[in-house]
Amino acid sequence: MTSKTKVIAVANHKGGCGKTTTVVNLASELAKMDLSVLVIDLDPQANASLHIGKKHPSEVPVTCAELLLSEVEKLPQSIYDDTNIEGVSLIYGSLNLGKAEDELKDEAPRPSEELREKINHLHGIYDVILIDCPPSLKLLTSNALAAATHLIIPIESGSQYGMYGVTDLIRLVEKIRRINPELELIGALLIRHDARQTVCKLIEASAKEQIGKLIDVRISTSTKVNQSAIAQTSVHDIDRTCKVSREFKRLADVIAKQLNLV
Repeated sequence: MTSKTKVIAVANHKGGCGKTTTVVNLASELAKMDLSVLVIDLDPQANASLHIGKKHPSEVPVTCAELLLSEVEKLPQSIYDDTNIEGVSLIYGSLNLGKAEDELKDEAPRPSEELREKINHLHGIYDVILIDCPPSLKLLTSNALAAATHLIIPIESGSQYGMYGVTDLIRLVEKIRRINPELELIGALLIRHDARQTVCKLIEASAKEQIGKLIDVRISTSTKVNQSAIAQTSVHDIDRTCKVSREFKRLADVIAKQLNLV
């Protein structure tokens, strides 16, 4: 049991910026530090679930969708400890999350606070809860931010569109702080970063200006990331000596130290 549970939302409404890659590999590295880790897949595409989980999301009776729409009694049924990554538990995502989002909007008295109400019961059980957010700024992401203690914003450094719409995300964060004033920004995490490329230098400068805080780790482009997804494991377990594996380890070290997890 622990009394210092940190809930980290990994959010950016731009698709393909490395949210799931960050969640999966950060979870793996934190678990290797003997921390108890839970991943909550809040994305209807359920890529984190397909990566981490041993079941297909369609075979899981209580996913995050059912949890959001039910009473807290369903929480234990939603948590799967037997996953592809040792030490990492999972609440599965599902295509039904899209429908759940609509139902929350229409029926929940506090539609942005359903996830927080559920996972408040997990504080003191896990050291770290990581939330993989969908590529949108709608109600699912609002639920993640309302439940989180901390936020990481992954930015695709190698794309000229890497900062597209980030001001909208920052605006949402400020809005959510009205109901979750404890939410802290860990910083922007530059993904697919190559310091030699002009576009990466420009994105880095723009991220620092618009977001204000950069995590002092850069994640490189690597074929090992796709290989690990296909193999349903972490980059570390594909090749612990490769550059991107070392970068994710350093990311976990930096975050664990910053959040007083070790």
